[in-house]
Amino acid sequence: MNKSVTSTTMTASAHGAEADWLGFAQSGQLATWRDYFELLKPRVVSLVVFTGICGLMIAPGSINPILAAIAILCIAVGAGAAGAFNMWYEADTDALMRRTANRPIPAGRIAKPEALAFAVTLAGASVVLMGLATNWVAAGLLLASILYYTHIYTVWLKRRTPQNIVIGGGAGAFPPVIGWAAVTGDVTLLPALLFAIIFLWTPPHFWALSLFVKGDYERAGIPMLPVVAGERATRLQIWLYTWALVAAAIAPWPLGLTGATYGLVSTALGVLFLVGAFRVWRGEDMKAPKHLFAYSVLYLFVLFGTLVADHYLGRSL
Repeated sequence: MNKSVTSTTMTASAHGAEADWLGFAQSGQLATWRDYFELLKPRVVSLVVFTGICGLMIAPGSINPILAAIAILCIAVGAGAAGAFNMWYEADTDALMRRTANRPIPAGRIAKPEALAFAVTLAGASVVLMGLATNWVAAGLLLASILYYTHIYTVWLKRRTPQNIVIGGGAGAFPPVIGWAAVTGDVTLLPALLFAIIFLWTPPHFWALSLFVKGDYERAGIPMLPVVAGERATRLQIWLYTWALVAAAIAPWPLGLTGATYGLVSTALGVLFLVGAFRVWRGEDMKAPKHLFAYSVLYLFVLFGTLVADHYLGRSL
């Protein structure tokens, strides 16, 4: 009798939890501002904002500081809107993975319709404000970045192909181009190279992560490369993509688009990245993927920070 009641209760609870993120949040668990902030994926947005600022700062010409601040705000809000859409669409798979099960939607703190409305509102507002404050080239690029992440990566690629990260990397590569366009109204070779750098950085960055959270992706049925092709193939791809990344990152220097400061630092950072990727490829150190993942974040911050420093050092010389 007790077992039957317990089983019935558990089943009802499971259906109730599903109804919560499909329709209404759990009673007694009202969403806080922190829950809505979490929908924006703030850790991802911080890197997006930083690269967007760097693109804006190295662009030729000038922009009113207030308009520059608005442009960066629009990049941050647009990226956050894309993250909220991603959480809305992936609430079912998030509920199956340990590292995402406590996100606001699968945990029942925010209902799916509310999350979608939140995402759409922020996306629309960020694009319109960008166009009005700066120019419509930057606004168009911001819209393209949002649609790329929400539809090409999240809806089309992520659950269908192990190439999801390779192609989907373009979504995170837009911010420095948007920042540049906010100032200039155009896109030239240097911002295109910045796009390529982030595009090529994304596979080794995320595949390093996927090597130590492989079990989560398996449970959720997401065809990340380690799940589909195995860890050995993933390690090799990390090694190969790192070579392409390092070449792209150094390229602005010999092309005369940056100075020696950037060239030397990007070379040193690239060597360290190659060393870490080699250790992952060898597969002898089980902690190597975690170390490479952590370093890859530092790498991008330092690389783009050096780009800005080099730009202003060149002006002062």
